[in-house]
Amino acid sequence: MNKWIGIGRIVRDPELNTTQSGISVCRFTIAINRPYKDDSGNSQADFLGITCWRALADNCHKYLVKGSQCAVVGSIQTRTYEKDGEKKYITEIIADNVEFLSPSQKAAEK
Repeated sequence: MNKWIGIGRIVRDPELNTTQSGISVCRFTIAINRPYKDDSGNSQADFLGITCWRALADNCHKYLVKGSQCAVVGSIQTRTYEKDGEKKYITEIIADNVEFLSPSQKAAEK
């Protein structure tokens, strides 16, 4: 079973693109605080890349902004690519569902 669930805050505004076949894809990063502090008393966080497809991508781009809190349910996916002859690895969350936990600032602006 490959199931991931997390709640975090959007680090920067989501980016929406479309594939060559016209499918929407939205990418954003969420910060999730760790439940403990380091020796200096500072909070630690993990930054996770989230990818959404189709209608979910359109809605995330429409309603989420930097600082918004959201819950994400999805699966972990890894992929590789080559850049300048060096193999790069990416681990990301492919979202099945995104629950908006903050009031939409974008909707309020309209």
